[in-house]
Order: sequence, then structure tokens, then C-alpha cells
Amino acid sequence: MQKEHHCRCPWLDTSKEDYVAYHDQEWGVPLYDDHRLFEFITLESAQAGLSWYTILKKRDGYRSAFKNFVVEDVARMTEDDVESLMQFEGIIRNRAKIAATINNAQRFIEIQKEFGSFSNYQWQFVGGKPLVNDLDKLEDYPAITEASTAFAKDLKKRGFKFLGPTTVYAHMQACGMVNDHSNDCFRKAEIISEY
Repeated sequence: MQKEHHCRCPWLDTSKEDYVAYHDQEWGVPLYDDHRLFEFITLESAQAGLSWYTILKKRDGYRSAFKNFVVEDVARMTEDDVESLMQFEGIIRNRAKIAATINNAQRFIEIQKEFGSFSNYQWQFVGGKPLVNDLDKLEDYPAITEASTAFAKDLKKRGFKFLGPTTVYAHMQACGMVNDHSNDCFRKAEIISEY
């Protein structure tokens, strides 16, 4: 249920109900669950070069294509799976991105083994707790930060694909490693009060 009287982030197109729901319920909420983190990182890598809303509209397609984001199942996908997904209209049909998702699932599992969870690994880049940014208008939003650059560099070193500093920063925003809700957005304080 959309609450019209609430002030929201300046980047949000409030005419799109599904976008508003994503902003109000998910974006910027600290996420520690590896299953959800794999979903978020997969969707962000698919988004590279496209609008986030394009991917959001295809989220169910991605769930269906990539085995509901069960990382072990995605990691076992083959070249045949890539071929069949190239025919599937529910996702962005980019061979390199589809192959990258399978590769990234394999790398994700390696990190889980090394750190106990992907969450442990990911959250170290912000010292284990969300960074809260001071944002009033659209121009205040950074595209990359030192933390996203370090995170992206480390992911690249570990063999991840389609996750450069800008994409990684979008991931950090989405899963609450940074609270980038604008100062006047009703969600900023709500999220802070929850942790």
C-alpha cells in the first residue's frame, strides 16, 4: 500500500508502484542472508549498463532462470543451460552476463567456504555496520566510493565478472551496507531505528 504523504528519495519514480514497493520495503535494508545476497549481486551484475528498473521488472524471470537463486544449483549450470537461457525472454539475453552469473555462483561458494558466509566477507568492507550518508539531492549521490572500489577490486581478484566499482556500489546501497536514503526520505530514519 503506497503511502502518498511520505517523502521519498529523489531518484525514485513514484509513478511506478513496483519501484515504490522496492524502495519502501527492500532498498537500503541491511541484508545478512547469503541466499538474498546472491540474488541481489546477480541482479546488480545483470543491470550493468542498464536501468535498475529494467532488471526489477524481470526479477521473476531471473528467479525462474537461475533456480530461485540457490547458489549451489546455479554453480552447477552448464553451457547447455546458457544456450537455453539465450532463448528465454524473462531475462536480459546477454551471453556474457548469463555465463558470468554461473561463474559468480562458483566464486560465491568459494568465498562462503573461506569466510563462513558471503555476508561475513561482504560486510568487512564497511567495518561490519552500515555507513550512513548525508544526502539531500540527486547530485549528492556518489556513483563509486573507496569502499566500493576496494570491494570490486577484491571480487575481480577472486574471479567475479560484471561487478565493477559502480555496480558494486549499487549493490552496497541495495543491501544496506550504506544507507543512501536521502535525509528527507521517511525510510532513512526507519531503517536506522531497526538496527
